[in-house]
Amino acid sequence: MTRPTPETLANSARRARTVTEPSGDADHTSAPRSGAVPAAQAVRQPASAQVSGAGSLVRSLEALDVDVVFGIPGGAILPAYDPLYDSTVRHILVRHEQGAGHAATGYAQATGRVGVCIATSGPGATNLVTPIADAYMDSVPIVAITGQVARPSIGTDAFQEADIQGITLPITKHNFLVQTPEEIPRVLAEAFHLASTGRPGPVLVDIPKDVLQASTTFSWPPTLDLPGYRPTLHPHGKQIREAARLMAAARRPVLYVGGGVLKAGATEGLRRLAELTNIPVVTTLMALGAFPDSHRQHLGMPGMHGTVAAVYGLQKADLIVALGARFDDRVTGQLDSFAPDATVVHADIDPAEIGKNRHADVPIVGDARHVIDELVTAVTTEQKAGQRADLADWWTQLDDLRERYPLGYEEPSDGTLSPQYVIKRLGEIAGPDAIYVAGVGQHQMWASQFISYEKPGTWLNSGGLGTMGYAVPAAMGAKVGRPDAVVWAVDGDGCFQMTNQELATCALENIPVKIAVINNGNLGMVRQWQTLFYGERYSNTELGTHKHRIPDFLKLAEALGCVGLRCENADDVDKTIEAAMAINDAPVVVDFVVGKDAMVWPMVAAGTSNDEIMFARGVRPAFDEDEV
Repeated sequence: MTRPTPETLANSARRARTVTEPSGDADHTSAPRSGAVPAAQAVRQPASAQVSGAGSLVRSLEALDVDVVFGIPGGAILPAYDPLYDSTVRHILVRHEQGAGHAATGYAQATGRVGVCIATSGPGATNLVTPIADAYMDSVPIVAITGQVARPSIGTDAFQEADIQGITLPITKHNFLVQTPEEIPRVLAEAFHLASTGRPGPVLVDIPKDVLQASTTFSWPPTLDLPGYRPTLHPHGKQIREAARLMAAARRPVLYVGGGVLKAGATEGLRRLAELTNIPVVTTLMALGAFPDSHRQHLGMPGMHGTVAAVYGLQKADLIVALGARFDDRVTGQLDSFAPDATVVHADIDPAEIGKNRHADVPIVGDARHVIDELVTAVTTEQKAGQRADLADWWTQLDDLRERYPLGYEEPSDGTLSPQYVIKRLGEIAGPDAIYVAGVGQHQMWASQFISYEKPGTWLNSGGLGTMGYAVPAAMGAKVGRPDAVVWAVDGDGCFQMTNQELATCALENIPVKIAVINNGNLGMVRQWQTLFYGERYSNTELGTHKHRIPDFLKLAEALGCVGLRCENADDVDKTIEAAMAINDAPVVVDFVVGKDAMVWPMVAAGTSNDEIMFARGVRPAFDEDEV
């Protein structure tokens, strides 16, 4: 089959559909600090008018400077859709409520603003549970607005009734069941304030249908009523000074950087601190882009599929300075064997995280931006007093590990296309300014390893919950929030089949995302575990996308209003990526047909110690314990 040229593809896309420019101003803004001015204070105009509860809801969204919401109408939420018809708020009609939730998350992660999704009662609301849990695990600020059956029907098992407040209680930062139309502005303002300040997270607002239909007086701005909610932003000076003293005296320190640094907009301060101290840096899966991958002091990502240098750096450290990270199991491995000789400085805005998994010798509660800025000042004071750590031997050991055990891969012996090569070339061609959104599985790990992340806000993924189906709708939300950026979703053939219907939304709403489907014909990460731990008994992991081409991703892409491309050999990889890059007036799906046997390495098997890291199958790194 002759591959069409980029010009042919672009022309065919233009002929296939007529699109309109998206409305609204969606310029990219950097992530706000935790504790920024509450969104409720971003008032465009004081207002007082007689409206319905639904009108009050929409006016509140406008006053909160919401530019876009993702949702699907239904019976209980339908009153809200009438005033929304005339609103300045852009509504994007998704194909599934899960898509609305992940799109709101992608928007929030790419812009630093609060993402908003809307659903009706019952199944509409419960379809938001997965993206809400996802946002909760990854500390993403979203507000989910759901319709509820009328107040007299609550508790009667009425048609499409579900206790979404009770269901989401464990997976939201806070949630509300609105009781009267008068409280809608206050509740919305509080929801946005809670979602975006302190440790960010999802907030649910459930509104009964009769409350939306009732008459009320809309008045703005409301007075927030959140007794007891006072996030600690500035750290205690004594703890900062103690941390600086330890950093000046350590011989094997590591800066362990988590997603909280990105949330706080603290990346410039992090670089100043790292370069001031010369301490090695590791960035978690949620923190990629917080510190440039190309920087000399960056050891890479720690954890189950981290670099050998990053894993051993943490494991053999005598001081770990954790900034906005939570010592999760994917980083620590077997917890009781993690970093046995390390003193721990743990800084986090959420006091519940400090000491939860690993004892903190120096606990610091505060916003990461303030913590890092004050550490820079305190370390500078130590250095002026002649206290400066000598890290020459430590860097000699770590550089040796980096040289002996770099990230790499073997070409498939059967001549099939290497997935790592595809992803590496994608990152090199699309460049460091593109936004990369990953699904969950092998392709996610390869995307974290083989694309270089130099800037914050360029890597989006589902870290804590590990949600298959995240990539396509999250990429959609990211592209809406940052329309001038190139947005690539790196998805697996399993993940892609869970939420690809949102490509129809992208086609109709002029959201030209690009999707790289790493099609290995299997649930790849599950198959890898079956290979390693279950005697190669491949129970229910083959998807049929290779053997039967069901579905045929090219035909599926075209059916969803997208341009479809396919690549099956290494010689065509660059040309195919460049063809996709040339199309900017339609979504593009590229079916990269890759080998099924590729594995993610390095690897620390679940439940084992980081000391047992494997560089490749059957290859354990040689590390001289006497050196440390």
